[in-house]
Amino acid sequence: MKNSIIPVTVKEIELKGWKKVDIVLITGDAYIDHPSFGIAIIARVLEAEGFKVAILPQPDWHSSKDFKRFGKPRLFFGISSGNMDSMVNKYTSLKKVRNDDMYSEYGKPFKRPDRAVIVYSQRAREAYNDTPIIIGGIEASLRRLAHYDYWSNKVRRSILLDSKADLLVYGMGEKQIVEIADRLNNGENIKDMKNIRGTVFWLGKNDDFMPDQKFEYITIPSYEDISKDKYLFNKATLILHQNSNPYNAKALIQPHDKRKVIQLPPPFPLSEKDMDRIYDLPYTRLPHPVYKGKIPAYETIKNSITIMRGCFGGCSFCSITLHQGRIIQSRSEESILNEVKKLASDKNFSGTITDLGGPTANMYRMGCKDSETQAKCKRLSCIYPSICKNLKVNHKPLIELMRKSKKIKGVKHLFISSGIRMDLALKDKEYIKEVVSNHVSGYLKVAPEHISKKVLKYMFKPNSNIYDDFSTLFYKYSKEAGKEQYIIPYLISSHPGADLEAELELAIYLKKRNLRPRQIQDFLPTPMDIATAMYYTGIDPISGNIVYVAVDEKEKILHRALIQFFKKENISLVKKALDLINRRDALKILY
Repeated sequence: MKNSIIPVTVKEIELKGWKKVDIVLITGDAYIDHPSFGIAIIARVLEAEGFKVAILPQPDWHSSKDFKRFGKPRLFFGISSGNMDSMVNKYTSLKKVRNDDMYSEYGKPFKRPDRAVIVYSQRAREAYNDTPIIIGGIEASLRRLAHYDYWSNKVRRSILLDSKADLLVYGMGEKQIVEIADRLNNGENIKDMKNIRGTVFWLGKNDDFMPDQKFEYITIPSYEDISKDKYLFNKATLILHQNSNPYNAKALIQPHDKRKVIQLPPPFPLSEKDMDRIYDLPYTRLPHPVYKGKIPAYETIKNSITIMRGCFGGCSFCSITLHQGRIIQSRSEESILNEVKKLASDKNFSGTITDLGGPTANMYRMGCKDSETQAKCKRLSCIYPSICKNLKVNHKPLIELMRKSKKIKGVKHLFISSGIRMDLALKDKEYIKEVVSNHVSGYLKVAPEHISKKVLKYMFKPNSNIYDDFSTLFYKYSKEAGKEQYIIPYLISSHPGADLEAELELAIYLKKRNLRPRQIQDFLPTPMDIATAMYYTGIDPISGNIVYVAVDEKEKILHRALIQFFKKENISLVKKALDLINRRDALKILY
């Protein structure tokens, strides 16, 4: 029997015999019923709890008409911008409008508004002003407190206030959304839900608040103060990151004028049983039938399988830890293999699984050796500046999982597309050999990001010798396997700490190794990241040191040109960059 779809049309509601829906989920993405998409997970989790759920994908936001499509939901609207922040989705790091949208049918752009969570919330409120509005997803999660917004170049208030929503869910959200739905279903008022981990709520100046005794509360610098004082901005940023461990995090109170925004501690990590239950739900793994054209993001991930969540890398420029948490949450081998079998038995399956992974390729089942130590830990990264002695680094379960998955009938190829954390991989050469010998499609992506020590220090990344050591083994094992394979290094230009001298150092490094990287990302300051605080303030929140930051667009172009010195169209820009740092002599090295 085919898995039933979550309704996106009124006709589908009628076919189910529903007179009313309990929950309407609104998303800025096309609806794809695949567990790589957050809205699909939330919809299926709520459905499994017995709620009648409808999805409103990419609604027309120019009026409230489309937001009335299913009538008034009995419990609440759940609103997300989609799998990406709507501003990151639409604009490049140079603030240019992108030509496409990977999460829309045919890749068409402009299917969602700027600051989608705010706009959708306003329209939902216009449609039914007494229906509770819950906001979540990556856009809400990373803007839950006052934050620097790159696109307006200013500090903005918590998105909870700007959206006028009733409650904000941060992180992946399954536990929180089910508890909220259950309590609303039992007649509780949304305004009384002030004790749910992984949520943010607000108080007016006349609102009574009885703090929950299970949390310890601290007040962080206010929206007004961090808007005026960059040192206080950094202080608030650091406090936020230091309170990301659910076992010791405090509740954070941030004044906003006459109101207060209160973030309760993160939810406790999901157990293996919880993870299995979520990923074993009856996803169709397909776009909704309403779509006739291809959706690029789906084409990329349709034959991939998520095996874990979270990342303990703690890179300063990355939002994964703030959203998914630092503690790794893994599925059981049985659950993953069952999904592989299901995928392999599909008549449309090509025989190639494109990825077994998650935020990283090789943190499956890794974590702290000691629960007491973990409960007290305040480290922002388990592997920077060095791998923690309490971290259990063991690739054997992952190696076994890859081998068993590849043996399943119908699976011809199993590739690893998630980025490999090289410093961890170097602890187990058997893992590297297994991946290189059997699971590379021709190219393997890794992310050294840079090679300059002064830049890597601000990225919270290991030194360049890690990349050198890994690539040596990669090519050694490729040769032994009789395969011609290559590494694609992902690099970031214009990261805080990177000046033209640092970019030249990287260029010379690439030249000496005959590397011509196409995968270069100009640094994009996303809300609440530590690197974003460096970009905005010019100060490292941790050390208090002044950090060089390239903010001028023309300078950023020179940074990228230096790293891609091998492009003919960049030669004049390279000369200009070298003149600025009095290094014309480097032309003989690069050319």
